[in-house]
Amino acid sequence: MGILKSAADTVYVFRFIRMLVLDWKDWDAYKNGIIDDKGKRLKGKSADDSWTPFIRLCANIKRLLEKIPGGSTKLGSFASALYLIKEKYNLSDKQLKTICEKCNLDTLDFLNENSQWFVLEDKQLSPGVYRINNAKILNNTFEELCNYKDQIRVLDDSYPIGDVFGVDVYETVHVKTNQKIYITINEIYK
Repeated sequence: MGILKSAADTVYVFRFIRMLVLDWKDWDAYKNGIIDDKGKRLKGKSADDSWTPFIRLCANIKRLLEKIPGGSTKLGSFASALYLIKEKYNLSDKQLKTICEKCNLDTLDFLNENSQWFVLEDKQLSPGVYRINNAKILNNTFEELCNYKDQIRVLDDSYPIGDVFGVDVYETVHVKTNQKIYITINEIYK
């Protein structure tokens, strides 16, 4: 049962991420007239298979994320979230790419357009305290969020711990909770 549960969890994680990055107009619930172009449920419309409890949860979280500055983009932290999943389930890049393709996620969206402003030689991230420009999930709990503008600390000798489709991922420390989080270069500012 452990393997089946793990596989089901992985599928739901990717379905969840896919729902967060889809434009509202691409949701089946929008196409069926259940929600509007901002994800709000239209009154008088009966629910169908396109408006399950899971889909409602995704819609509620997507609407919350859109209230965060930068949250209405295709999730600036998408690469670091994928790395977290990749590490948790020991997925190879090939497996991750296959799953993304099955979820209709284009891996070209991950092209590295990061600023190299805080990068030193050999891809080392400059040590110091930065602010995060979008909400993040903490590595150890997958639940608690570090919020927009929270401080993170980059320790000495901070090199990429991995990458997702060519985007380097770094491990940093959330100052408020002292918990580790994954970031990419485009998620921080001074």
